[in-house]
Formats: sequence, structure tokens, C-alpha cells
Amino acid sequence: MATLAFKGNIIHTCGKLPEIGTDAPDFELIGKDMQVVTLRDYRNRKVILNIFPSLDTDVCSATIRRFNAEAAEIKDTTVICVSMDLPFAARRFCTLEGLNNVVMGSDFRDGKFGKSYGVTIIDGVMKGLLARAVVALDKHHRVVYTQLVPDIIFEPHYEETIEAVRTLEKV
Repeated sequence: MATLAFKGNIIHTCGKLPEIGTDAPDFELIGKDMQVVTLRDYRNRKVILNIFPSLDTDVCSATIRRFNAEAAEIKDTTVICVSMDLPFAARRFCTLEGLNNVVMGSDFRDGKFGKSYGVTIIDGVMKGLLARAVVALDKHHRVVYTQLVPDIIFEPHYEETIEAVRTLEKV
């Protein structure tokens, strides 16, 4: 279990983020087109998982916009945005915002992603949603960077995430 906050109030997740150097758990999410999205779909590509509670909040939508802009500039990298939002909402949001550089994935069907990545919130007013976190993976889908944002109202460390992925280009 990990501890974080929502507006300063302590809440907890069901587990912890995968450890750096370990293989990332595979997953099945539902994309904005109602098709299954898996980690296997992105073999031989670096992946950034942008995990958040709901795209209908200012901070969450800001993270999607920022990672959409960054994704266009990072070689061989896919950004997958993960929440419990319904795929219809994700499609609407991406269409209205003109976002084409990120993949949207919903964990609404079974919540397995949240459990396997340790980000499902288990108490407080956000119970059942996903915590704000980022996980960066290399081309072999080993974890190279993680951040569980200490208070959900704050944005993640974009620069550190991007640098972790860009460093892989030099290796």
C-alpha cells in the first residue's frame, strides 16, 4: 500500500508501483474506439503510462495535453493515458482537444490495471479511481522511471519522465 493525498487529506492505494528494473505487468485496457489496448501492442517501443483519476478535471486534462505535446517529440515512444473514465468520454475529450499523439485506455471493465500497477485508491472520496502516477518503460517494457504524485491535485514531474525516456535513446 502507498500513501498519498487528495487536497492534503491522506488516502491510500491498493499497492505500490512496479519497481525500477522489473518487467512491467501486461494489461488490457479499453481504448476510445472500444478496442482492447495491451502493452504487447507496443512491442519494441518505449512507453509512458500517464495514470490519473479522471480526464474531467483540470489537472488530469492538463497532463493529457502536456504528454500529447511531448509524445510528438520523443522517438519510438507511445504515451498511454490510463483512467477509469469511459471510452466515450475519452473519445469526446480527444476529439474536442485535437489530441492525436496519445493512446487512451480505460480500466473500467475489471480494474485489473489499477490493481497490478498498485494505483487503485482504496479509501477516501476518490476510492475506486486511479491515483496520479507515471511509469516509463524501455523498449523491452522494463520499468525505468516511476512517480506516484504525492497529492493528486498536483501534476507529475514531466521533465524527469521525459528525460528517463530520452536517456534510453543514447543507450
